[in-house]
Order: sequence, then structure tokens, then C-alpha cells
Amino acid sequence: MIAAHRLTKTYGPKTAVDGISFTVEPGRVTGFLGPNGAGKSTTMRMVLGLDRPTSGSVTVNGRRYADFPAPLREVGALLEARALHPGRSARDHLRWLAASNGIPRTRVDEVLELVGLTAVADQRVGRFSLGMGQRLGIAAALIGDPPVVVLDEPVNGLDPEGIRWVRTLARDLAAEGRTVFVSSHLMSEMALTADHLVVIGRGRVLADCSTPDFIAEHAASHVRVRSPQHDAVATVLREHGLDVAAHGAELRVQGLDVAGVGELVGRAGLLLHELTLVRSSLEDAFMTLTADSVEYAATPAGAAR
Repeated sequence: MIAAHRLTKTYGPKTAVDGISFTVEPGRVTGFLGPNGAGKSTTMRMVLGLDRPTSGSVTVNGRRYADFPAPLREVGALLEARALHPGRSARDHLRWLAASNGIPRTRVDEVLELVGLTAVADQRVGRFSLGMGQRLGIAAALIGDPPVVVLDEPVNGLDPEGIRWVRTLARDLAAEGRTVFVSSHLMSEMALTADHLVVIGRGRVLADCSTPDFIAEHAASHVRVRSPQHDAVATVLREHGLDVAAHGAELRVQGLDVAGVGELVGRAGLLLHELTLVRSSLEDAFMTLTADSVEYAATPAGAAR
């Protein structure tokens, strides 16, 4: 378990992390989300003892990371996959990590096979692609068979097969009862991977709840309606107190399910070409919640002309 209590980090006048508290429980994948500059990487660095909190505390299974005599046996982490010596082979990189924490050398071959790098284990890692580097970073995180795994953007540079593999790996680790803490900017992937979400913006916790609850609270589903009698359908639905928004030839209706909308339109003797339930997505919910927390907002392409 990872427990942060009023965790704060300042750099001069800038507050990167502002008194956040959260718990990452074992047995589930917890997604860590936030816009660029929200404080995610700083928080993960404090979990791993790489940055010292200005105030507050963070512990892993009740202890500070720095207090573990063999930390790789307790916490496995991927923060920067390319933070390694380019002249070493993948096997040698993992061997020295194992030796530093008293981990048997046999574990090196096990994790190389697990991440699919056995065939290139003796190649210099400076020649590795971004995706291969990510796999080696995950191997390093798992070298000590730790009960807690922290992964920062683990699917960067991976192809679709690799992304699916990371998703399955994270969920399998959680199913074994481990604590799994994963950050990512890929909302569609987080929706498939994370059971629970901690969302931060401008250094503060914005949400801490299950993934389904987060989506339900911050993004509403709607019924998509298309009809050759567009205006008449909209009038009928509004007369029954429904929220109807027109988007081109499409009506987006809230306040009633698909069957109910269809029955209202049918009783009015109007034609329908489409009647579809559009479920809200994690991306929709995330964008809604963090709209005021985006530090670097781009100008829409049309507005730049």
C-alpha cells in the first residue's frame, strides 16, 4: 500500500504538489491522472525517495522508501526507461540491479523472458528502440518480485501488442494482490486498465474514486437521435422536459433512455433514422474535470487564422 498524507513539494515560489492525501490499495490497479504540470511525476518521485517532501509524508507499506534495506524487493518502479548506461547489455543492466539488492541471478532471465527481451538480452541497450527500452524498464521494475509496482507512462513507444501486454501485466499483478500505481495520458487505455483513479490538477487532488464512479459523475451519457424531421422531433422531446442539444443533423438528448425517447417520437408519428445510446468516456470525464487545471492550453487551429 502507498499512503500519502498532506504531501507538499515546493520549488522556490512554485508549489508543484499542494497538500495531497491519497491511498493506493493492494489488489487493484490505481490510475494516476492529471494534465501536464499537474504534479504527477513529482509525486511519484517523492514516493520513491528521489525528491524530499517540503512537508507531509508518503510511505510504502508503512515505511519510507529510503528505510528499506533492499528497496527493489519492496517497490519496483519505472520512471524513466532510458535512465541506463547505453554501453551495457540488457542482461548486464539487470544483473547489477539484482546484485545491488541481493536478488538471485536466475531472476534476470525470468524477467527478460517475461518482457520479451530474451533474444536481445546481450545487445547494448543504447541500440534499443523506445519500445524495447520501455520493456527493459519494466523488467527492472519487476526484478525484485516486489509487492508494490509504480509505473510512469509505461506504454510510451509500445505498439498495440505491447500496450495490450502492459495492460494485462498490470491487471495480473493486481490480481496477485500487489499494489499497482500507473500514470498515463492515454485515457482509452486507462479506462481498460484502472479499477480506481486518483486525479490531480495544479498539485491538488481533484478526484479519488473508482473508474466507473468517476465517469458517471463527470461525464453524462446521452441518446443520439437523427431524423429527417429534425426540428419537429426536437420540439416533441423538449415539450416532455428533456434536455435536447442540436449538433448539426444530430440531436443529443438527456433525461430519458433510448426506449423512452423512441416511444415519445413514435407516438408523435415522426420518423427516426438513428437512435443510439452514447456512453460517456473516461476522456470526456477527465477533460470536464481538469478544464480549469490545464497549465499549457493550445489555441484551436481555426482560431489561429
